[in-house]
Amino acid sequence: MSDMFEILKKRYEMNFVRDDQLKRYVELGKITEEEFFDITGIPFSEV
Repeated sequence: MSDMFEILKKRYEMNFVRDDQLKRYVELGKITEEEFFDITGIPFSEV
């Protein structure tokens, strides 16, 4: 897992980042679709 994953996971758990914001990080290539799922528990294709 990337450093960005760890940062975003902590922010998500503190409600500082929303699902739609994490989706944008995937689109920008900062995290993978798998990492998105690991953070949110939601498949990327459902967002």
